[in-house]
Amino acid sequence: MGIYSCIGQDLDTVRDSLMKGKSGIIADPLREELGFRSFLTGSLPEPNLNNVLDRRKRLCMSQEAAYAYLATSWAMEQAKIDSDFLAKNEVGILYGNDSSALAVIEGVDILREKKNTTLIGSGSVFQSMNSSVTMNLSVIFKLKGINLTIAGACASGSHAIGMGFMMIQSGLQDCIVCGGAQEVNPYAVGSFDGLSAFSMRNSSPTEASRPFDADRDGLVPSGGAATLILESYESAVRRGAPIFAEIKSYGFSSNGDHISVPNVDGPKRSILMAINNSDVTLDQIRYVNAHATSTPVGDFNEAMAISEVFGDHRPFVGSTKSMTGHEMWMAGASEVIYSIIMMQNSFIAPTINFEKPDEASAKLNINNKCERLPFDICLSNSFGFGGTNSTLIIKKL
Repeated sequence: MGIYSCIGQDLDTVRDSLMKGKSGIIADPLREELGFRSFLTGSLPEPNLNNVLDRRKRLCMSQEAAYAYLATSWAMEQAKIDSDFLAKNEVGILYGNDSSALAVIEGVDILREKKNTTLIGSGSVFQSMNSSVTMNLSVIFKLKGINLTIAGACASGSHAIGMGFMMIQSGLQDCIVCGGAQEVNPYAVGSFDGLSAFSMRNSSPTEASRPFDADRDGLVPSGGAATLILESYESAVRRGAPIFAEIKSYGFSSNGDHISVPNVDGPKRSILMAINNSDVTLDQIRYVNAHATSTPVGDFNEAMAISEVFGDHRPFVGSTKSMTGHEMWMAGASEVIYSIIMMQNSFIAPTINFEKPDEASAKLNINNKCERLPFDICLSNSFGFGGTNSTLIIKKL
């Protein structure tokens, strides 16, 4: 696993942030200057790859590709995958990403000001494509297997892991780099701000993301990158790789409804599909990492779906987005990493800022303080625009 997140750029720092309920949200002066209604965002240092990659490779990389490069480098190091292994084996990449706005905006600005397309630069096309992450990483790491970007809105990272699981299960691949990435700049989310999707708590950034809380007023945008190396059990054992967790099941569905407003039925079917396709029982799932982004309707309907599925079993339910904000295309992958970290260290992170339940969240077992609890099976939800839903069940090994 490797991660580049607003709550840490290494697994130990992320673990400590999760335990302490430490937020990575700030008020961004640039957004205020640009006329945003909400100035809030996850805070990430800009990667410096000058001494890591040559200039040509850097020119082709979008902001999210740079995040993903670092997350993937660390994940490969932890997985004991080196250049020799990559040269001798078909290692694939399935990465979630659904936009790449920064290069597009910069290119249009140059064109309008200079009236000269040659000044846009040769790297712009590779930075501006949705497949920016997979095309760059497959070249840099010389990957020879499946090479595909999964664009499923805010479920992209989760679907990438689910698709990787299915490909390995079917025997088509032995090892796949999976994950999700999201650029963190104002241009990527300007339309969201215009639609009043964001929290307006500009004066109290760390209190703005309030999943399941009755007083929530919108999400907080964030991002980064998260990489997991998925591998068949036989391949991992054969090369002596460390094994942290097993994907037990992947569920998915489409709401078949409104393009942006989620319902109860779609998420419920995704959750049930994941459970029914596994050998896991409801009472074995001790923790649900909810999609819950702090939107009024979305959180309410997800809470209803979880409640209807689990009934009296009442696992702990939480949203790490209370600390990270909504990491969007990255979230489905990062939240699997957050959940594995919790299982490895026997705790359930708090849903910070959860102070007052509404009618739906009152049905759930939501902790706003860190809970010390050994557990080895969790369920992670990710939902996106267009009604796309993804659910993963993960077991600690």
